[in-house]
Amino acid sequence: MPPDSVIAIAGSSGVIGTALVYALRSTDHRVIRIVRRAPSNADEVYWNPDTGEFDASALQGVSAVVNMCGVNVGEKRWSGAFKQSLRDSRIGPTEVLSRAVVDAGVPVLVNASAVGYYGDTGSRPVDETDAPGSTFLARLTVDWEAATTVAARAGVRVVLPRTGLVMSPSGGMLGRIRPLFSLGLGARLGNGRQYMSWISLEDQIRALLFSITHDELAGPVNFTGPAPVTNAEFTTALGRTVNRPTPFVVPGFALRTVLGEFADEGVLGGQRAIPAALENAGFRFHHNTIGEALRFATAGSRE
Repeated sequence: MPPDSVIAIAGSSGVIGTALVYALRSTDHRVIRIVRRAPSNADEVYWNPDTGEFDASALQGVSAVVNMCGVNVGEKRWSGAFKQSLRDSRIGPTEVLSRAVVDAGVPVLVNASAVGYYGDTGSRPVDETDAPGSTFLARLTVDWEAATTVAARAGVRVVLPRTGLVMSPSGGMLGRIRPLFSLGLGARLGNGRQYMSWISLEDQIRALLFSITHDELAGPVNFTGPAPVTNAEFTTALGRTVNRPTPFVVPGFALRTVLGEFADEGVLGGQRAIPAALENAGFRFHHNTIGEALRFATAGSRE
């Protein structure tokens, strides 16, 4: 990717989007942030995905569009209204951007997705060739990815990063649970046998940049580290990283009482997703084990 390439990003204020903007700008790429408020400078463009308002001409000359929009699935207890907001925050914006990249002649669309596509796979490894699951999150992800069809049919190279749990130094799942582990309150969740597909934030950003520049990547791509772990293994690894014991267990019934439906899909279920497409394309991870990813994510904050 030439250093003067222009990349447009929707959802640039989240953990991943913020890091991606920094990585691009630090290597002399111009970043156009697609925002829902009044633009504050020439590198911001207004849109309203709820109404479909977006001037596709703002994407003229853009090398790639990256869409990271989507309400966090674990933000609150699932209700009918919240589940609808999960759909609306993903599918509508994706449809708007897919039409815009076609109209503007943008050659690449990298559109966020998730390993929830596979449903609860138990201990069975899955890669990009596997069929979707039947859970709410699986059906949501199928529809989310399908919203890019108009772009793919028009010849845009569409990459769908099915991202796992991102191990980040700030924010995300790790940011919420690390204080508990640091106090010696880390706990296995349920029986601990559910798999967790993870990726370090550094490798997530590197994989996004790799996807933009490597033409052989198209369609679904698992953005997960090469060695998924069970929740029990993750709990032990994080306890070891912060030098605290992890003697506790949170029973499944307690999680269901507190979290409702999300407990089964988002906490007690999981995916053992393998990054076959990335590795076949020549991508090499900086963090190959959960221990390496956790050391990266907690560096500078350990007691």
